[in-house]
Amino acid sequence: MTVARGLVVGVLSAGVTLGVAHLVAALVNPAADPVLAVGSVAVDLAPQPVKAFAIRTFGTNDKIALLAGVYTLLAVSAVLLGAATLRRRRYGLAGLAAFAAVGVAAALSRPTATLVDVLPVLAGAGIGMAAMLVVSRAARTVPAPGSGRPRLLNRRQFLATTAGAAVTAGAAATTGQAVGRRSAAGARSRAALRIPPPTQPAPPLPGGVSAGVDGVSAFLTPNRDFYRVDTALTVPQVDVETWRLTVDGAVDRPRTWTFDDLLARGLVERDITLNCVSNEVGGPYIGTARWTGIPLAPLLREAGIRAGQNQLVSRSVEGMTIGTPLEAILDGRDALLAVAMNGEPLPLEHGFPVRMLVPGLYGYVGACKWLTSMRVTTFDAFDPYWVQRGWAAQAPVKTASRIDTPKPFAQRPAGPVMIAGVAWAQRRGITAVEVQIDDGSWRQARLADGPSPDLWRQWTYRWDATPGSHTVRVRATDATGATQTDQRAAPFPDGATGWHSTTVTIT
Repeated sequence: MTVARGLVVGVLSAGVTLGVAHLVAALVNPAADPVLAVGSVAVDLAPQPVKAFAIRTFGTNDKIALLAGVYTLLAVSAVLLGAATLRRRRYGLAGLAAFAAVGVAAALSRPTATLVDVLPVLAGAGIGMAAMLVVSRAARTVPAPGSGRPRLLNRRQFLATTAGAAVTAGAAATTGQAVGRRSAAGARSRAALRIPPPTQPAPPLPGGVSAGVDGVSAFLTPNRDFYRVDTALTVPQVDVETWRLTVDGAVDRPRTWTFDDLLARGLVERDITLNCVSNEVGGPYIGTARWTGIPLAPLLREAGIRAGQNQLVSRSVEGMTIGTPLEAILDGRDALLAVAMNGEPLPLEHGFPVRMLVPGLYGYVGACKWLTSMRVTTFDAFDPYWVQRGWAAQAPVKTASRIDTPKPFAQRPAGPVMIAGVAWAQRRGITAVEVQIDDGSWRQARLADGPSPDLWRQWTYRWDATPGSHTVRVRATDATGATQTDQRAAPFPDGATGWHSTTVTIT
């Protein structure tokens, strides 16, 4: 009986607290939702092995897994607080106040926090405490006549009170969701946006870029399939009408740009392969898209970069910082401020309205999403987010290759088997791919067309397979003549290395 009452008191009090906090956050700032704020702090404080485990285990669902963990912890804590409240109400109130203090600290720790961001926590905690007092009073018991066992003092009052608390929690959360959808400025802004055609369209892709083998990744990755790896627990909602981009720091002519200002400079279109440093050998965090944007190098040169500067620090609307070598932006490659992806405005989750894109660099040093400012500085003067956590300050993409088909542990009949996949070495380009069966000699694969060194290349190898279990390996060589190493290394701190392999059973 006591456990059940503690469960009811704790869960309903927590439900009211979180529901009200979610509603207030939807009104003032969705990112100030205490669950999201605490989750973001957990992301920031998690040791590198934990981050790597989450990405490796949950992939692009890592944020869902994190939030599920936060809610599970809150549910357990709520039950314990409920039980404590039945013993002494001040215990429960003190516990709820402690959780509110954690929420306030988490909200204020965010890079873009203001005092307004504590309102959701304070409002939720205040009403949650009131709910805790009301529900715990209704849960009072007296000894039952004859048996002496505890029974509810007023069963009808208890049911009415708990129902009222449940309705309050549900209504607040549901209203918060509805308000959040209506106030989704980014979604509305993107739906109304029309990107003008580029003044420099990308040349048509050669007909031979596809290897023509089922199971190989499409040469251009559809937006819905493009990987997403970032720390944003909720996708930022940015209105292009109020969005601004500031260029400052060690420049002679700081400037602030509107979205229309950028479009007026004229757009270029480029096909570029982008990949994440978190990609394990053979991993999925790579894709190619047709990006439309504004060349970044001329914009920075117009600002007047002062002598001795070597880093551009980009900042996103939610406070993420990314540091990019200035040399990589100014050396002639197609560094862009991208506004469109595969012919449509940037998807919200891929950085709408503007993201940075620097070919040849892993995303954490060259692809800031939801961009809002760029500061010219030096590597000695500032460590961006990931460098503070031990990742390399400069991280050019390493030469790599992947087997897309056959899949691991696939079964194929004896005879001709097509082995195929992709290889990449952005800025250098791929000149050769080799395949090894078991411990045999390396054999040249056929390369599909590679119209640019900033793009991956598909490859194929026809294998006359014999019965048995076989291990297939692949390695690539880039235009400098360097062949990827067989030495396995984890993604931390500057990208994974090693040969991708798969095991196939031939019947």
